[in-house]
Amino acid sequence: MKPKRIPPGPGQESVWDYPRPPRVEEVTKHIQVIFNGEIIADTHRAKRVLETSHPPAYYIPFEDIKPGTLLKTQRETWCEWKGGGSYYTVKVGDKQAENAAWSYPNPVPSFSAIKNCVSFYPGLMDACYVEGEKVLPQPGNFYGGWITSEIVGPFKGEPGTQWW
Repeated sequence: MKPKRIPPGPGQESVWDYPRPPRVEEVTKHIQVIFNGEIIADTHRAKRVLETSHPPAYYIPFEDIKPGTLLKTQRETWCEWKGGGSYYTVKVGDKQAENAAWSYPNPVPSFSAIKNCVSFYPGLMDACYVEGEKVLPQPGNFYGGWITSEIVGPFKGEPGTQWW
């Protein structure tokens, strides 16, 4: 059963208008990630991946991430759209979050814009911000989308969405 799309209001986007297959686009909005009380990522050069039913995942260039905060793990996954994914533990001081960030070191050509970029699971960070607005994490333990007031759903990962 397909969920009922929430109509977007002025200045909003519906995740049900996002494409399948997904696409990547440049973002000039101010993006920040906070972990253990420190800003570990700060950029105006992010990319976002838009996919039907998912809030955007924001990818931040490695150059805009505080050095030493990402430790590569053994976890690897495969995305039918982007290719092979690698994961990172985020560590600041005595606090760490295992497999809390991911990247696509050699993405398929249509996603080459996210090469040398990393995305964070907002639910595992202290906070993630888009233009100063604290994002909500996409529901579920698998997805890494960032929900802001500009995005309406329903979103994949919410209760009852495992079949769509």
